[in-house]
Amino acid sequence: MMLDILSVLGGLVLLYFGATFLIKGAVSVAMRAGVSVLVVGLTVVAYGTSMPEMVVSTMASFKDAGDIAVGNVVGSNIFNIAVILGISALISPMRVNLKVLRFDTPVMLGVAFLFLLIFSDFRISRLDAILLFSLAVAYTVFNIVKSRKEEKRAEELGIEPIIAKNARPVYLDIGFILLGIGVLILGSNFLVSGATALAKVFGASEAFIGLTIVAAGTSLPELATSLVAAVKKQSDIAIGNVVGSNIFNILAILGISGIIHPIEAPGISFVDILVMIGFSALVIPLMKTGVKISRREGAIMLLAYIAYVAYLLYV
Repeated sequence: MMLDILSVLGGLVLLYFGATFLIKGAVSVAMRAGVSVLVVGLTVVAYGTSMPEMVVSTMASFKDAGDIAVGNVVGSNIFNIAVILGISALISPMRVNLKVLRFDTPVMLGVAFLFLLIFSDFRISRLDAILLFSLAVAYTVFNIVKSRKEEKRAEELGIEPIIAKNARPVYLDIGFILLGIGVLILGSNFLVSGATALAKVFGASEAFIGLTIVAAGTSLPELATSLVAAVKKQSDIAIGNVVGSNIFNILAILGISGIIHPIEAPGISFVDILVMIGFSALVIPLMKTGVKISRREGAIMLLAYIAYVAYLLYV
């Protein structure tokens, strides 16, 4: 059992550093290519912090651990909103950008409802996966095209690049990307193997492990990014990172995982999905109150998450 625990812990550490390397290289390459800081903040950073979920869910589907693959995504989306936004708001009340409120957050909620419909038979077929991934591509392209038309708005958002434009050779950035991917793959193997073994030892279901331990672990990059942004009072990065990651998690992660290997996850209940939808819906009125997420609202989200985990333990 100790080896399984070490495998999980080691996997989490590797996922964190793997995502860090990947984001560092990807952000720099994107900026060298002339991609606006807005796109870097809402897509490259958000997608980069979701790479642990991507690799873990893909590996889990390969190993026929569908409950971990889907539970990881559903649990991560719940964790991202309830815990990451909750803690970030406690650190510093976050002012909400109107674009995120009017477009990206409703998209996040719509994607959650779409997943409920697709997953009604507790499986994701290749056709379902192709649909999800196609929407991921469309959403990303739309953001890029729209942001290029609104270059001036990027400055108003106050989203600064994670790393400055620098003079280091481009091959170093490519090296960071390749190193990050390699470390992510290694870490995901450790995490999935250890988590699956622990589920059997403690009699917990793979769904529970995926919805809690694995989901929280793979969300560490989002947590770190949003907390740093909250401390620096860069609420656009903190909120945009979470919203973008949640959209990417369902559309791209389950899309790619399902294309590679169809997923069956009978252990994930409709209650879990409805909780994800509930948190996605809750964040909209919270954002509208004063166009910010206050400390009180952050505390409410954290308490709601604790209640959800308590429910999982009870059932």
